[in-house]
Amino acid sequence: MTKAIVVHAHGGPEALAYEDVTVGAPGKGEALIRQAAIGLNFIDVYFRTGLYPAPNGLPVIPGGEGAGEVVALGEGVDYLQVGDRVAYVSAVGAYAEERLIAADKLVKVPDAIDLETAAAMMLKGMTVEYLFCRTHELKAGETVLFHAAAGGVGLIAGQWARAVGATIIGTVSSPAKADLARAAGYDHVIDYSSEDFVARVKEITGGRGCDVVYDSVGKDTFPGSLDCLRPRGLFVSFGQSSGPIENFDVGLLSRKGSLYMTRPTLFTYNATRPELEASAKALFDMVESGKVKIDVNQRYKLADAAQAHRDLEARKTTGTTLLIP
Repeated sequence: MTKAIVVHAHGGPEALAYEDVTVGAPGKGEALIRQAAIGLNFIDVYFRTGLYPAPNGLPVIPGGEGAGEVVALGEGVDYLQVGDRVAYVSAVGAYAEERLIAADKLVKVPDAIDLETAAAMMLKGMTVEYLFCRTHELKAGETVLFHAAAGGVGLIAGQWARAVGATIIGTVSSPAKADLARAAGYDHVIDYSSEDFVARVKEITGGRGCDVVYDSVGKDTFPGSLDCLRPRGLFVSFGQSSGPIENFDVGLLSRKGSLYMTRPTLFTYNATRPELEASAKALFDMVESGKVKIDVNQRYKLADAAQAHRDLEARKTTGTTLLIP
């Protein structure tokens, strides 16, 4: 038996039940890992509430990011060994002391990176990697707007953009979060609780607009995000923390300057083993070089996952949050 967080019925944070579960032996192509740390991400809320349906229905153990040590391997896994330090971004099931996982979703963690750091960086860091390297190859001299700059993804994005040589503008919801964003490399920070972010972006860019807008907020920042783009600029919608964009009118793209729009996901960009390994290597290289630093700003016991969800949804958290088994 092992302890895990289980959702039996969709609902609020109270739906997260801390209980005993049975974890069997790994089957063909699987690994059993003992987890050192688990990443907390807004997508976990979507699985808890039912906005995103769990692959196998309910009950479900939420969470899709973690790091730990391999304790057993199933048949056919020849690229890992018992004792390997590994990390992953994968299907739900992370909120547990031990878990089974498809071994081809695991990457080895370099010796220079501790397991808590690895758990804190995989989803957020590989999200920045695909957004900045593949959805749009960010270049020196370009200007981008990144919403939720003080979140876990946002703090990595600021550092990554600085390393590339791009100008990055970030939005936040409080003065304290603005300080965090500036420390992470943002050239300009807009507090949208007291400022009109569209007007400020136009002011900062001299009316030109941004080359790309990266938006994980959704309803609250749309369609304002489109007004921050230059003609033929790219709108990247990769999340919806404030709610989904509804009744999208594709004609807006033409009326606001022949804009491009995409709705990418990490799992599409890292669908194959070579893509996953290349993405993880790019991230690990940035961290090992010192160009990107991963700070863990909040830690909760796994048993306190419900409180962690409350704080996340109330925007009381900043940067990266871990659940510790």
